[in-house]
Amino acid sequence: MHESVSGTGKEVKMINVVRASLPPLEEYVEEISSIWENHWLTHTGPKHQQLQKNLEKYLDVPCVELFSNGHMGLELALRVLKLEGEVITTPFTFASTTQAIADVGLTPVFCDINQDNYTMDASKIEELITDKTSAIVPVHVYGYICDYQEIERIARKHNLAVIYDAAHAFGESINGVPVGTLGDMSMFSFHATKVFNTVEGGGVTFSDEKYRKEFAAIRQFGMYGKEDAEMLGTNAKMTEFHAAMRLCNLRHVDEEIEKRKQAYDQYVQRLSDVDGIYIYRIPDNLKLNYAYFPVRISKNVFGKSRDEITEILLENGIAPRKYFYPLTSDFSIIRSKYPINETPVAKKVAEEILTLPLYAGLTIDEVNHICDIILEK
Repeated sequence: MHESVSGTGKEVKMINVVRASLPPLEEYVEEISSIWENHWLTHTGPKHQQLQKNLEKYLDVPCVELFSNGHMGLELALRVLKLEGEVITTPFTFASTTQAIADVGLTPVFCDINQDNYTMDASKIEELITDKTSAIVPVHVYGYICDYQEIERIARKHNLAVIYDAAHAFGESINGVPVGTLGDMSMFSFHATKVFNTVEGGGVTFSDEKYRKEFAAIRQFGMYGKEDAEMLGTNAKMTEFHAAMRLCNLRHVDEEIEKRKQAYDQYVQRLSDVDGIYIYRIPDNLKLNYAYFPVRISKNVFGKSRDEITEILLENGIAPRKYFYPLTSDFSIIRSKYPINETPVAKKVAEEILTLPLYAGLTIDEVNHICDIILEK
């Protein structure tokens, strides 16, 4: 991608915060060739079925159901569990998490985050539980795993469902436990910008086989068969072309993650000892997929703010992202409809956080160039 850098008139190759991974073109063409033979384009075709099996093996989970995108996966998980009332969640997330909760008629109740890895602060959950609370929806932000043991202890104590937004956590494990086996369900996003993509798509993992039939119906207008709809559903089917892209990308995902790790490690080497720049130290018990490289910048210590660094990088053809800013609880549509709890840690983190470019094709030289610009006084 080539763009003109503001104020210079120069055309340069932009280094974006993410870049989609694609398989070799000939591999994808070969994968989709059978579609021209069977003319099965969508609605649980052979590619969909093969991908489902491959993902259950790769993610080491009992069940995966596939959808048109991760947002629909989360919405339908909330509906299949037949939740009502309030759901405790985090405001430090992408719009989809909060809007999925609201879209199905539930009320989001915002819990603050911890300042170390930006996930839900489990110590603050119980004070938010009321007789209307039906579930907890934590987010594995940047692939950093929530305090799942404490969250699930609280959920069992109060008879609450736990649905993880694992959009960033594809293929990860914690303490040797696959992320997709945590809680009642976990939603994964396969959007183009994710570690593992199908251009658009998503999946939900779970352990109880009884949900398979409901998911199959609800993504197909609530129809179990061809002549009757027994529930209100939607159209959230994955096409065969998207499933084919996933089958190709799944063959390469481990190699892609290793390339991301090399860039991630170089960032850590260059920035981890810089006063005023905070980087989360990855614990030994976390198998990370290196989806993002977030840093928190303290202007008082570093001398430049997050926003100042952002502008400097953009002037040099580098596009980081304030991810996540603002908090979803600060969205006008959310503030106008729901009572908002104060979440001071999340507020501060959102004002300091910056995700730097990270993708499989990012070179060590490019990482060093980005760091040089950030560190230049």
